[in-house]
Amino acid sequence: MSPTDTSTAGPTTSASASPSRSDPAPALLPLIALSLGYFLVTLDVTVVNVAVPSIRDSLHTGSSGLEWIVDGYSTCFAGLLLLGGGLGDRLGHRRLFLAGLAVFTAASVGCALAPGTVVLVVARLAQGAGAAFLVPSSFALLQVAYPQRAERARAVGIWGLVAAIAFGAGPVVGGLLVSGLDWRAVFWLNVPVAALAIVMTLRHVPAPARRVGIGRIDPVGQLLGALGLVALAGALNEAGSAGWSSPLVVSALVLGAVALTAFVLVERGLESRLRARPDGGGRAPMLPLSLFRRGGLSATTAIGLLLSLGYYGMLFVATLYFQQQRGYSALDTGLALLPSVCMGLVAAPLSSRITARTGPFAPMSGALLLGAAGFLGWLAAGPHTGYPVLLFALMATGLATPLTVVASTVAVMESAPPGGAGVASAVFNISRQVGTAVGVALFGTLTSAPGHLVPGLHTAATIAAAAFLLGAALAALTGTRAAARYSVG
Repeated sequence: MSPTDTSTAGPTTSASASPSRSDPAPALLPLIALSLGYFLVTLDVTVVNVAVPSIRDSLHTGSSGLEWIVDGYSTCFAGLLLLGGGLGDRLGHRRLFLAGLAVFTAASVGCALAPGTVVLVVARLAQGAGAAFLVPSSFALLQVAYPQRAERARAVGIWGLVAAIAFGAGPVVGGLLVSGLDWRAVFWLNVPVAALAIVMTLRHVPAPARRVGIGRIDPVGQLLGALGLVALAGALNEAGSAGWSSPLVVSALVLGAVALTAFVLVERGLESRLRARPDGGGRAPMLPLSLFRRGGLSATTAIGLLLSLGYYGMLFVATLYFQQQRGYSALDTGLALLPSVCMGLVAAPLSSRITARTGPFAPMSGALLLGAAGFLGWLAAGPHTGYPVLLFALMATGLATPLTVVASTVAVMESAPPGGAGVASAVFNISRQVGTAVGVALFGTLTSAPGHLVPGLHTAATIAAAAFLLGAALAALTGTRAAARYSVG
């Protein structure tokens, strides 16, 4: 039976999770290769923000162009994740991981050499496409490379630790590069790291066996899925600045809703026809809707959305609070947020150890409860509140989020069907990207009125706490059900 079969995975300790000796350390070289790719993707979420003023002055970029330089990356990343996961499951994850790295590297060179705003925006979109190809494949290759639960949980912990380092270091590294060299150095940094990842992948990451009987590629589903997700992500990114009633935002939301509805209908029809064919031929759906009948995957996808909505939405508001309300510089704001973004250095390895022993849902539930308490700590924030008063809110939410991310990544791995890890990973990452976009857009709206930043922050913190509490309840319920199934089995 496959190690990812949910009938063998639950929140209680299984045979693979309780070996007679201590938990095995995962082989490091494949893990380093895969982590380097994820490092680049995560770093580019935050490192570019610090370079925005320098880019504006250098290229004479307007506000709309700056928004697309920042948000175009995440829009394309979210919109093409499902395509990347489906292609990886069909064409081979090692091949697509290397292709994603190559596209990301070439796009980074394009960003660094961009003579104007248009070229830079196009190159940022290409970076997002490369990221969308390599992230689901990185996830699937991890699943194959570390089949035992305890070893896999340790590997995911290190993988998450690398992402936490990248996320926390982004604002500081960006500030140092921009102040010491030039904004273009932010993009040149990606090239040697990506080259090292490609070399190490070729040498140390084996190609998993190709799936057989998967059916032909589904071009209509790929087109509708990409169009719907790009439109939805673009609308959410634009809503924060243009407002929810903007004609562009409304049009993109309608287009996204229509395309995604058509996508679901097409995928359902393909799945029904594929089941009716005894030879397993014909076109296969890019996203088999039967995936969502796996309770662990459905619950974890919802938790990923709630997690990102709360944490990244509040991180955006916290940045506004320190800069606009307290008058901090960009570098000072980055340093003020370090107690939050650097808690992943502690949380990722801690979560991997706990998850290896208990399964993923218990640590998820506990971490989300801690995060909810941390968000409520932001209610103490006022126009002149001392920084030490805010440390609990920063540290609690910063600890809870990577604890949850590592555990939820393991949960997705255990819930994914054999050969479907790429699509399962894409679904989970899409939920997180959508959650981030909704959180930033919604909380940005709450704090946008003049003189309303602090009251808006309090409202946003309350919503974020409610999102984490809902996620904790969902994790606890799913873990209880999984434990019951495991004990019966």
